Amino acid sequence: MSLTQEQLEHFKQKLLAEKSRLEDELSRFARKDESGDYHTEFPEDIGSRNDENASEVEEYADNLALEQSLEGQLREVNDALARIEKGTYGVCEKTGREIPLERLEAYPAARTVVDA
Repeated sequence: MSLTQEQLEHFKQKLLAEKSRLEDELSRFARKDESGDYHTEFPEDIGSRNDENASEVEEYADNLALEQSLEGQLREVNDALARIEKGTYGVCEKTGREIPLERLEAYPAARTVVDA
């Protein structure tokens, strides 16, 4: 059984909400360039003491790791939205089987069935 238009719209709305959440989170500590990529900004206020500088470097490193994770999630969401438009959403990319609704509800950006 393929997904109905109503189900596709439901998942599209879930994905759009997640996309918005991810973009909001990214905008808190990274800037978006013309190509749509995000770049974590190093704090402009560099302290005068070594311990202050170490703290800023640590914060930058943490933000950089978070940026990479969030960007990966955002790519997955955008890919899922593209699959909806192409008519391939909900189909396992490895096996061609339909992805169960329960899996899509839990993780709307899923590309594969669990056992693929």
